[in-house]
Amino acid sequence: MNIMRGIMALCVAGGLAAAAQADHAGKIVYHVSEIEKVGFALGNIRNHINGVGGAEHVEIVLVAHGPALKAFHDTIDANPKIMDRVSALQGAGVRFEACGNTMNAQSVSLDDLMGSFARRDEGGVVRIADLQSQGYLYIRP
Repeated sequence: MNIMRGIMALCVAGGLAAAAQADHAGKIVYHVSEIEKVGFALGNIRNHINGVGGAEHVEIVLVAHGPALKAFHDTIDANPKIMDRVSALQGAGVRFEACGNTMNAQSVSLDDLMGSFARRDEGGVVRIADLQSQGYLYIRP
């Protein structure tokens, strides 16, 4: 009898998890902290938008912190491919957010970052947890 209750509980929990995921499939938080993964993450976001039939079908936030934020510094030697991708994705409605702690550690302001970033003083990982609590699915390339 206890085995049957356990199986039923698992089935109900699985069904609820699947329903919750389906309800929020259009809200995604991408997380990048490694500089080597920035190009890959931006490509994944573009593919994600294309895969769901356009930006109007998905809400995406990219949270950058740690060494990855250096890839978004708007300097004379900034990677033009990254700059183009950021511009195109922001034009498609992707929001870019930077960890305030990392910004302080790297001595940069919003004016020093390419495109339009929002500063998150609570920190990148706290922001990610906040977005997850709002129903965003978490993706870390």
